[in-house]
Amino acid sequence: MQQADATRQGPLSNIRVLEMGQLLAGPFCGQLLADFGAEVIKCEQPGLGDPMRVWGQEKPHGKSLWWPVVARNKKSLTINLRTPEGQALVKELIKSTDILVENFRPGTMERWNLGYKELKAINPRLIMVRVSGYGQTGPYSTRAGYGSIGEAMGGLRYVVGDPSTAPSRVGISIGDELAATYACMGALMALHHRNETGEGQVVDSAIYESVLAMMESLVSEYDVGGYTRERTGATLPNISPSNVFETRDGKMLLIAANQDTVFRRLAAAMGRPEMATDDRYATHTARGANMTELDGMIADWTKTIDLEPLQDLLERNGVPCGLIYTAADMLEDPHFKAREAIVELPHKDFGSIRMQNVAPRLSRTPGAVRHAGPDLGEHTDHVLRDILSATEDRIEELRAAGIV
Repeated sequence: MQQADATRQGPLSNIRVLEMGQLLAGPFCGQLLADFGAEVIKCEQPGLGDPMRVWGQEKPHGKSLWWPVVARNKKSLTINLRTPEGQALVKELIKSTDILVENFRPGTMERWNLGYKELKAINPRLIMVRVSGYGQTGPYSTRAGYGSIGEAMGGLRYVVGDPSTAPSRVGISIGDELAATYACMGALMALHHRNETGEGQVVDSAIYESVLAMMESLVSEYDVGGYTRERTGATLPNISPSNVFETRDGKMLLIAANQDTVFRRLAAAMGRPEMATDDRYATHTARGANMTELDGMIADWTKTIDLEPLQDLLERNGVPCGLIYTAADMLEDPHFKAREAIVELPHKDFGSIRMQNVAPRLSRTPGAVRHAGPDLGEHTDHVLRDILSATEDRIEELRAAGIV
């Protein structure tokens, strides 16, 4: 544990993290820790860097727009982990590191002489966070495992999409991000344990298990009732009304009024209060049994009103509703602006870049986005000189040898 750095705000400002992963499952864990003040030193291959530097849908100036987000608040250290000299530098850093995050295939760190057994001998207080497709043990552990595979194995892909199509992707890399979020949660629990006992430990976060953890009662439904959840498109089976409805001006509005008291308010807003006492719609169970008919009636009604007055009407009557937001909607929305849910940062290539702010909000020790993702090796000299006490001559030797 380090002395808190005044330039970093947040509850983790005295925590040093060494991030040795790449792409998303490990680095998103690092992003979460950095958002709340941890000093995250990201290790990258000299001359190449994390492949995330070139990933993404749009690449103005040949630059990724994903990298500035997932690498925000981090320091970039170039280091060749495949060499004994690079491994020796890591072991020196481990002496003052609180958390190590890695998401290589299980066994890789051990081949580099950087397994938990070796590192624990150097720093017994070290917390080693290991994110992988299948976990560190079990018959599948050594398989290559990407987020999509974990989403499929964890049950998510089977239930996503329209029943008329093959299983679909959610639209974001949710498997990687869930595994990273659980990894971060595990790291914080391990920190709490270390504060009580002085002992470090391993946090083993598998993508498929992180997805499985979010699957509600899917397994129990099959185990006890023999029921297999299927793809249902935009609706929730037997939950009505909870759907997307088209308005007169061709816009879409999500209406969620499946609770009995809320449905009564919707019926009143529709000018049809008698629906709330109709046996077909009066209860949650009855509405679920008649959801096709009920959703059709609501759809016919919403098509007679433009989006803005419809939303105003529903809000006045206390009926939950919401737009289907795009990025453009988010940038203009007054609620996003009032809560500063999106922040704008300077960027040397783009001039400025806007991205999502830190979540959740802490009242006493909030996190912050301090800077966008760094250039490759931007902090190499700083880490070697100021943390490892390397001389300028030594740094040049390491650079000339391709170690950093």
